[in-house]
Amino acid sequence: MEKPNANWLTLLIDTPVPPPDWALLQRELIRAQSRACEVFYDRYFDARGYLMCVPRWGGNDGPDDAIENLTGWPILHALGAPDSILHMYKHAWEGHLRQYTEARTVEVPFARDGMYYKEFPVMFDWFHHGETLTVFNLQGLSDACDLKFQQRVRRYAGFYMDEDPQAANYDPRHKIIRSLFTGSRGPLLRKATALDWAGDPIEIEGRFKPAHGERNFEEMLAHFEEYTDIVGDHPANLAATTLALNAYMLAGEVKYKDWLLEYVDAWAERAAANNGILPSNIGLDGTIGGACGGRWYGGCYGWGFTVVVPQTGELSDRTTIQRGIAGFGNALLLTGDRRYVDVWRTMLDAVNANKKTINGREMYPHMHGDEGWYSYTPQPYSQGALDVYYWSMDRADLKYLPQTGWLGYLEGSNPDYPVEALRQEFETVRQKVEGIRRDASTPDTRMSDDTLRFNPAINSCLTQLMLGGLTPRHGEPLHCRVRYFDPLNRRAGIPEDVAALVETLTDTDVTLTLVNINSVHERTLIVQGGAYAEHQFTGVTVDSREHALNHPSFTLRLAPGAGSRITIKMNRYVNQPTFAFPWDRG
Repeated sequence: MEKPNANWLTLLIDTPVPPPDWALLQRELIRAQSRACEVFYDRYFDARGYLMCVPRWGGNDGPDDAIENLTGWPILHALGAPDSILHMYKHAWEGHLRQYTEARTVEVPFARDGMYYKEFPVMFDWFHHGETLTVFNLQGLSDACDLKFQQRVRRYAGFYMDEDPQAANYDPRHKIIRSLFTGSRGPLLRKATALDWAGDPIEIEGRFKPAHGERNFEEMLAHFEEYTDIVGDHPANLAATTLALNAYMLAGEVKYKDWLLEYVDAWAERAAANNGILPSNIGLDGTIGGACGGRWYGGCYGWGFTVVVPQTGELSDRTTIQRGIAGFGNALLLTGDRRYVDVWRTMLDAVNANKKTINGREMYPHMHGDEGWYSYTPQPYSQGALDVYYWSMDRADLKYLPQTGWLGYLEGSNPDYPVEALRQEFETVRQKVEGIRRDASTPDTRMSDDTLRFNPAINSCLTQLMLGGLTPRHGEPLHCRVRYFDPLNRRAGIPEDVAALVETLTDTDVTLTLVNINSVHERTLIVQGGAYAEHQFTGVTVDSREHALNHPSFTLRLAPGAGSRITIKMNRYVNQPTFAFPWDRG
C-alpha cells in the first residue's frame, strides 16, 4: 500500500503473546453473530429483500420497523464481519424501499399514493424517521462510494434544506422545521389524528399481538388519541441533521455544514432563552411555545406529554426530547466546538436543580406540565449524560451516571467486564436463534416489529470494547475513539484473526491492546482516529518506544501470534469528518 503522505507511519509488533480470553471470545462472537444474521435473514426476508410481514403504515408497526430489523448490521460489518452482512442489509434496504413505495393506505390521507415517495417516508415524526434510517445512515462506514447511497444522501438532506418544492419542511427565516410530521411530501400543518398515527383499520384479535399490547384496532387508535399537537418545531427534529452530516462527509460541500450549524445554533439559542432547557415546541412564528399557547413544555412528545394507556388506564410519560442530542453531537463532529456539549450539560443541570426531598429521600423530576415539574424518581434526569461525558471526557460529567459495566471498566473498577460481557453476548445470540426456530408466525400474521426481538446483531459491547465508542441510536452517526481498516482487502473493519480491546480513554489519549491470534500468518491493519477521521493522532507508544505522528491514521503490522498494548496520543475533533477511507485521503 502506498503511503498517503509523508506523515504516514507504519509500525511492526512482533512480541509473541498467548491469545487472551477476550481476544478469542471477540473473534468468535463476530463469527457467531454473522452466522446468526444469515439465519435471521433467510427466515424473514424474501428474494426481493422484502420483509415477510403485513406491510402497514403507522407508529405501531410501520415501514420504520421493517428496516429496523437490521439494526446493528452496518456496525457489525464495519467491525470486521464478512461482506455477506453488507450485501444482506443493502439488499434489504433496496427491498424495503420498493415494498413501502408499493404499499398504500386507504384511509390515512397522505400515504394513499405510497407510504414512501422519492424513496423516503411521505411524512412522519423523527422518532420514527430515525428508526427508518438506523441502517442507511451508517452505510457510509463501509460503502460510501455506492452511487445510489450518494444520490439518496443528497436527496434526503435536500428535503430539510428547502431544496425540494414538494418538501418545504424547513423555514429558513425562522430556522425551524415546521412540524413534528415531515418527509418527502413536506410538513403536516394541521392537528394529527389517531388514524394518522395508527394507520388503516386492521384485524387484531386472534391474528396479531401488537407490541404495545392493544387487543383490537380501537385500542390502537386510543393509544394515539392524545398525539394531536404536532405543528411547529420539536427537539427530536434535530435528528434530521444527520442527513446533512452524511451529505457533507461525502465531498465536503459547505452548504450542508452551513445548514446544520444554522439549525443547531438556533436550538442552542432557544435553550439559552428558556433557562437552559430545550423547549419542546417552537411555533410557526419562531416563538417558544408558539403553537401550544405559549407553553414551552407543550406539544406531542413534549416535556408535558403524559398520556393514558388505553388497556390499563395508567399514565405513561412519553417525551422524546432526548432524540435532539443527535444534532449537538453532529455539530461537535463538524466544528470541534465544545459549546455544543455545554448546551446539553446545562440542560441536565437545569432539570436536576429542581430536585426535592420526598419522604426523606432526594428525588429528581423528569417531566414538566402546567403545575410545574413532576414525575419525580430517585434517579437524576440523565438523558444524554453518557454522550456529554463521552464528548467532554470531563470527569465532572460522570455525576449523573452509574459507574458500572463499561464505564466501571474504563474507570478501573470492573476489570472482568470484557470477558463477562462477551460471554453474555453468546447467550444472547443463542436465545435469539432459538426464538427464530420456535417462531410459529406466518407472513400474514406478522407485523413488521414482531421480528425485532430476534435480530442477532446486538453489538454494544463490541462497539465499546473494540472502538471505545457509543452504540448509535436510531439514525445517529457513530461516535468512537478509533476504528480499523483492512488494507489488504481494501475494506472497513479489523482484519481476520485480529482482536482489539480499548482499555482506557482520556481527552488526549487512548490505550488499547491489539492481538493477532493467528500463529501462522502476519496481519496488517490501519488504525484511524474516530469513525470519520475526526481525531488527529500526535504520537504512538508501542513496547515503550514513542513514535511521533501527525495524521488521523497509521498502519500496524502484527507478526504471527503477536500482540501489544499501545497508547495513542491525539487531538480530538480537529479534522473535518469524512467517509473517505485512509488510502483515499491525501
